[in-house]
Amino acid sequence: MRVNTTHALGVDLGSSGLRIALIGPDGEQLIAESSPYPSSLEEPLGWVEGLISLCGLLPAAARKQVGALAVDGTSGTLLLCHPDGQPGPGCLGKALAYHFICREQAPIAAALAGSGPAASANGSLARALHLLAQAQAIGAGGPWLLRHQADWLTGWLLGDWSWGEEGNNLRLGWDLQRQGWSGSIALQPWATALPAIRPSGAVLGRIAATTAQKLGLAPGCQVVAGSTDANAGVLAAQPGRGDGVTVLGTTLVLKQFSPRPIEGPGISCHRVAGSWLVGGASNTGAGILRRFFSDGQIEELSRQIDPRQPTGLQLRPLPARGERFPVDDPELEPLLGPRPISDVRYLQALLEGLTALEKQGWQRLQAAGAPALERVITLGGGARNPQWRRLRQQSLGIPVLNRPGCTAALGMARLAATALQKP
Repeated sequence: MRVNTTHALGVDLGSSGLRIALIGPDGEQLIAESSPYPSSLEEPLGWVEGLISLCGLLPAAARKQVGALAVDGTSGTLLLCHPDGQPGPGCLGKALAYHFICREQAPIAAALAGSGPAASANGSLARALHLLAQAQAIGAGGPWLLRHQADWLTGWLLGDWSWGEEGNNLRLGWDLQRQGWSGSIALQPWATALPAIRPSGAVLGRIAATTAQKLGLAPGCQVVAGSTDANAGVLAAQPGRGDGVTVLGTTLVLKQFSPRPIEGPGISCHRVAGSWLVGGASNTGAGILRRFFSDGQIEELSRQIDPRQPTGLQLRPLPARGERFPVDDPELEPLLGPRPISDVRYLQALLEGLTALEKQGWQRLQAAGAPALERVITLGGGARNPQWRRLRQQSLGIPVLNRPGCTAALGMARLAATALQKP
């Protein structure tokens, strides 16, 4: 009996865990599930294990109705693997996370890329050079592939690791406007490790039969090129003219649509849903709060914050040395003290520091040519904090809306659904 495959599935590999969202033919979310990574963000086989577990939570009948799916991942988390997708041996078995800064490779990356997000110690190109140097140091033979988190899991779905989605590969050196690799990257002896790039939303093929069986999905399910986790959140929010989107997850991410591309150190420029999407991502975000407080403490202490009474403390709540946006400075130091006796005041000071970074980020984008902001839509776990929203609204001077239900997984499900509308 033929199953009506009218549903779409979105898969989000975020900085703190995995999420999936299932939508019906009307685009409304039917089911959402989430879990932490089985091991860590850096463990690629854990990405597979987590996805299998989450899909197992969906009703079998619903899984058989999935006609398309798409995956997003943390921008910049990079893996060196064999052509069959197997991670390398020893230290090469793990991905390098998006926040891993390769200072020693930065000059080479800049020389190869010339300019843009790949020409930085924070870029994927520097991480790629680090991984390739590790392989050479331990005598691990290739051939090798360099794949970002979302692209690697998409390869697992297809049983073919040839492809890379363009947004996930900007920090590796893909030039959206030229539709080619920046500088002399394509001329390097290791250039065969680079993926064949496809735009976000492109249908890459049908899910591999063995993979479909493991996930309980229909064998004809289409695999769609996804995006980065931040871009996926924007697709879920569906912003209008004059809207900016702030993602308050483990990291702080700003995004807005622009009529034209803009460039600059630390600024990202993607092509999503046929429009230019510009923004930037800080190395810090809500994740820094968990270094000092539990989720329960954050909720309880936040209730006692009076946003009308600033602390006067000017913290720079970076998790470690180095920042990528609103300034691209691998040597920038955190400023986490002095810590006041009151936990309420300290939490407020951290939130004020994050708010100041967000304001600087929006100012940076406006100065680079992005459209004027009229409203900010907030996604991520931090969007559940009303006191933080008030601090941010006071600072930005425009309406700030909290939309914690607009998840990256939902954005990917909506992107995947576009494949079901094509003849």
